[in-house]
Amino acid sequence: MVVPELRPWRAAGPRVKRFANAVRPRLALALGTAKPQVARLVSTVRPLLADLPRPRTPSTLQYTAGAATAGLVLAAGVVTLAGPWDATGQRTAERDRAVALERAGGADHGAAGAAGEPRPAPSAPPVLTGLGPATAPADPGQAPAKGATPLADVLDPLLASAALGDTHAAVVVDAATGRRLYGTGADKGLTPASTTKLATAVAALNALGPDHRFTTRTAFTAAGGELVLVGGGDPTLTAHADAAGWASLRTLATKTAAALRERGVHKVTLAYDTSLYTGPALHSIGVNDNLAQVVALAADEGRTDDSASGPVARVADPAKDAARKFAGFLEAAGITTTAPGPAKGTGRAGTFASVTSPPLSALVERMLTNSDNDIAEALARQTALASGQPASFAGGARAIAAQLKRLGLPLTGTSFHDGSGLDRTDRLTADLLTAILVEAGAPDHPGLRPLLTGLPIAHFTGTLSARYADGAAGLVHAKTGTLTGVNTLAGTVVDRSGRLLTFAFLASGTKDPMAAQTALDKTATALATCACG
Repeated sequence: MVVPELRPWRAAGPRVKRFANAVRPRLALALGTAKPQVARLVSTVRPLLADLPRPRTPSTLQYTAGAATAGLVLAAGVVTLAGPWDATGQRTAERDRAVALERAGGADHGAAGAAGEPRPAPSAPPVLTGLGPATAPADPGQAPAKGATPLADVLDPLLASAALGDTHAAVVVDAATGRRLYGTGADKGLTPASTTKLATAVAALNALGPDHRFTTRTAFTAAGGELVLVGGGDPTLTAHADAAGWASLRTLATKTAAALRERGVHKVTLAYDTSLYTGPALHSIGVNDNLAQVVALAADEGRTDDSASGPVARVADPAKDAARKFAGFLEAAGITTTAPGPAKGTGRAGTFASVTSPPLSALVERMLTNSDNDIAEALARQTALASGQPASFAGGARAIAAQLKRLGLPLTGTSFHDGSGLDRTDRLTADLLTAILVEAGAPDHPGLRPLLTGLPIAHFTGTLSARYADGAAGLVHAKTGTLTGVNTLAGTVVDRSGRLLTFAFLASGTKDPMAAQTALDKTATALATCACG
């Protein structure tokens, strides 16, 4: 017999097992620490249990009552041991710690939109303590803590693995102080692959703010009966029936059809405008399953299936495809249209109906978690527009570099050519990548926090969900990067002493991508399991 209520638990079994494996070491440590107190508590509770009434034929209810009484006593003891507590129910130690670390931040960025428009999403509060210089070199005269293994002794043999090819660079920084703990080839510009998205993310967040939204709209000219679908560069616009919180092309069609009917219009000439972006729409890698043509109007990234991430064949003309779908939704709402064609010059036309994306913070998180190339290239162009550059591949690259310079980040040895990292001529350094991660946690830049919250989590989310089955599951949060002959990894990790570290590992000339990936994962795991000096 199958109990229906158990089905969700069975489905969740693999994830629960992975979570249990991740937290088991911490629970063991906590239980070991609490064991003496618990033993004393049990000795106190045992006489109370002995005094409970023992009927000859105890009922289930009586057993339950007795167990509940013992459980409440035991729970009260554990809570007491975990205290002290204040009047609000917060542990006083946690309260004092929160006060000590409190920083300004968490406020909305910018005023609320016009009536009927979504309010800006509040930014995340600071998550790190105050930082020093982004990547201050380690003091060569400073010895590690007594008994601690020097970090170089741990990392040097791992990074010397033949699986990491003929060239590599690595930097490890203490996130709380900004002090560099380890560095080799720190300023060497290497092909970063998708870790480029860290630079794209911080540039977009700095230029636009985490609460910025992208608008897709329609414009209507009553005299000519022309309706124009105007692309606003929202890479997450969807035509799926379930929009899952993203801007919906179906909703825009419904709003537009209602507005047309109010005017007594039931037939329109349909056009679409993609003039927000300039320059080539096709990436230098050519037609590729990893990226659609980069245009200001597309639905579901021009995918030819129902997927939301990962490589898949794309439509040849994403803007035209989106316009055709929009025409179909209008027809379903009672509005007849012509076959859609391209149009320009509607930038100053009034908005007839519109839909807006979630805040930029959500787009950044989706981009980093899934390593989404389409979102990355769109954000590079949006950064260009906000920086006074043309919304093209070249303009986006210049804008990213300019925003990083504005933040005071180290650009020696770097060269940008796109926003996704698919261009093999991109060059980033391990020094820059760790500096970006440190900057994202700085208390004076709360708007950059989505860069950290969007990082894939080892063995749980995104491009790391199938990695780190042992050891560092849940402890490593990092952006991956893979091209032929290139493997990279950059992110954060909590070491055995509880210290938060930022790291960047870049390897070029790799022969076996899986062997290189494993070597990088072992190196990051070594950071998690070490309390090194």
